[in-house]
Amino acid sequence: MTAPWRRRPEPIEEEDRLWAALAARVAEQRRERGLSQRELADLCGTTQSAIARVERGVRPPRLDTLLRIAGALDCELAVELRPRTVTERRTS
Repeated sequence: MTAPWRRRPEPIEEEDRLWAALAARVAEQRRERGLSQRELADLCGTTQSAIARVERGVRPPRLDTLLRIAGALDCELAVELRPRTVTERRTS
């Protein structure tokens, strides 16, 4: 039985799409700045293989890793929670 906090509210395909888009954006920003994966890794204090995994979208990177990558690429990391459904406000 899956614990309630481990249930996926979205289909796996949607999550995969989001990670793939993030991976592509990291690779795009790195290339625009003329950096190799190794150079970006050095700036982030991680390994080239870790950057390669992020860019391939193998698995979601940790938030602290994303923050270091964003900083090294001189980018803002924006994380946003938006309601998927509209709820009616109850008036009392």
